[in-house]
Amino acid sequence: MSRNNLVAFAIFAAGVALIAVYYYSTLPDPAPEAVMQETAPEQAELEETAIAPTGGDAPGPYLAIEIDGEAKGTITIDLFEQSAPGHAAQIMALAREGKYDGVAFHRVIQGFMAQTGDVEFGRVGGDMRRAGTGASRRPDLVAEFSDIPFERGIVGMARAGDPNCAGAPNCVERPQFLNSANSQFFIMLKPGSFLNGKYTAVGKVTGGLEVLDAIKLGTGQNGAVIGAPDVMVKVTVTE
Repeated sequence: MSRNNLVAFAIFAAGVALIAVYYYSTLPDPAPEAVMQETAPEQAELEETAIAPTGGDAPGPYLAIEIDGEAKGTITIDLFEQSAPGHAAQIMALAREGKYDGVAFHRVIQGFMAQTGDVEFGRVGGDMRRAGTGASRRPDLVAEFSDIPFERGIVGMARAGDPNCAGAPNCVERPQFLNSANSQFFIMLKPGSFLNGKYTAVGKVTGGLEVLDAIKLGTGQNGAVIGAPDVMVKVTVTE
């Protein structure tokens, strides 16, 4: 399997895993056989390298996302430069290069999240059949998980999901999947505590929640947007 096909499969698996976690998190008491466990050494490694307290974040820098489509207006995001410096820096670099301009919200799940940022396959006007499987040419990022809860308006970094953990919310994912975020991100429409400590929180919405709520919804369990999606017309960085 070529590297491009492998990356595409991994990101597709991430979407399936994220949706599976969302579904199973709504069940009251999942049966023990539905929960997969890894070995204790891998769990210890994860706790040592991936989870860290935030220590608080000073305001700024900010990301201003001008949106057009069913939603019209600007969403302002306060980036977590202290708790997720690598992810914040990557988003700012891509924004300053204009890579996010013209990129669609390709997956929007009602009551969950709106996902965008596929600078490779998610550009409006291009072939978007692979939207959600792409990334930038910049390196993937080492996870910067924190104790910031995934409340409404929190911005998280999308990453590949470990296929061994699909449908098993308590499974410990392997490092190569934890450290695979690149350019795609999602904005929480509602709280999702089942994501806490499993995805990097890179910012929070400080303005334009009404615009966020108006973004065109996708259909089905995967939230794929049918027809013309809403688009990030212009993304800029301000201090």
